Amino acid sequence: MTSTEQPPPGSGGGAAHPEHLGHVIFISAAAAMGGFLFGYDSSVINGAVEAIRDRYDIGSGTLAQVIAIALIGCAIGAATAGRIADRIGRIRCMQIAAVLFTISAVGSALPFDLWDLAFWRIVGGFAIGMASVIGPAYIAEVSPPAYRGRLASFQQAAIVIGIAVSQLVNYGILQLADGEQRGEIGGLEAWQWMLGVMVVPAMLYGLLSFAIPESPRFLISVGKNERAKEVLREVEGEHVDLDARVAEIDHAMRREHKSRFKDLLGSRFGFLPIVWVGIGLSVFQQLVGINVAFYYSSTLWQSVGIDPTDSFFYSFTTSIVNIIGTVIAMVLVDRVGRRPLALVGSAGMAISLALEAWAFSYDLVDGKLPNTQGVVALVAAHVFVLFFALSWGVVVWVFLGEMFPNKIRAAALGVAASAQWIANWAITASFPSLADWNLSGTYIIYTFFAVLSIPFVLLFVKETKGKALEEMG
Repeated sequence: MTSTEQPPPGSGGGAAHPEHLGHVIFISAAAAMGGFLFGYDSSVINGAVEAIRDRYDIGSGTLAQVIAIALIGCAIGAATAGRIADRIGRIRCMQIAAVLFTISAVGSALPFDLWDLAFWRIVGGFAIGMASVIGPAYIAEVSPPAYRGRLASFQQAAIVIGIAVSQLVNYGILQLADGEQRGEIGGLEAWQWMLGVMVVPAMLYGLLSFAIPESPRFLISVGKNERAKEVLREVEGEHVDLDARVAEIDHAMRREHKSRFKDLLGSRFGFLPIVWVGIGLSVFQQLVGINVAFYYSSTLWQSVGIDPTDSFFYSFTTSIVNIIGTVIAMVLVDRVGRRPLALVGSAGMAISLALEAWAFSYDLVDGKLPNTQGVVALVAAHVFVLFFALSWGVVVWVFLGEMFPNKIRAAALGVAASAQWIANWAITASFPSLADWNLSGTYIIYTFFAVLSIPFVLLFVKETKGKALEEMG
């Protein structure tokens, strides 16, 4: 699904004129609404965790499965979105995702029982998986080559903004419910409103999908060349040789190698070494425990004595730090390089996670951490998210898009992304039980993986900055 064709000099595919660039930005931003919903739906559950535990009277193990089960839907959605989009088009795929986001929000807000809530979580996860694939692919296919990198960053920016907005909405709803997650507002409990509000951005995403054109690449693949020319004229301008551009795209699609799973296999160790490196990057990104900060932070702070209202506020400030770190990474990734950012991020995460482990090792006094340890835990948690966001949060996706040889790129990226969802599930499903066992010990485990990621990068990960995709191998 990704667009890899690069027009030769003079083909007219290099840049949109200023009058067309605004339109391209609107198209890309509309498509990135899927990324916003990706972030929003992934993180909004943070505000409902303790209320769900209380309402259904369940233990940590069952609670973890309800939270993590959405990731099963994510994996299925990501695995099937490409094929769906190639058959019915990118826009139709976005519209399906918007419908799934909408019905998931309604179903999650009005569940009959715990199993019902879990089912709607899977539906929402499927939509997240679709959005994680369709948004970047569509933006790459409609963007003029000269602006492709900057426009592609819209997706990641939208994800972190979605996370932040979900925490702000949760905080606002909690204020209306007098600080009670199960407090009633208009006949529904606060946590139900938190999950249900996603209907608004989901419907907006669906409406915006009717205002943007289909991808020229898909139109050409189904023989609608004249419509493809109209779209290319919209995004690249009147100066473009439209017949030449259509011929370029058509030629590129015809010569593309359709990578298969068996292409990834080597004579030893199952996969080719480069595929194992990609899997390693994906797994390390999750094993440092980043999603604990987005799925369970409110629960975490309440467990060490911080009242619910303040815990929701700290979840929101963490999301703001996440945005700041992501912007830093977007600015530096092409200047400093991928490996240096990854190494700095690993070191910063290891130190901040170790400080959290130290702080959580102290016994609670009157239900709270001692003052010094409480301050250290809060500051370290924000520093951890900052270092993750300015490094592994962005760099891993850049590496995965660049590091594989052309002939295996699509299949290898699929395997690496699947490994990421599995690792995400493992961390998400295990945290409540691990925290009940030993919260400090849990953070020591995350610290270990952050430290281990440093020699992994030094020994196995090659810099991809400034290299053409054709040089990878």
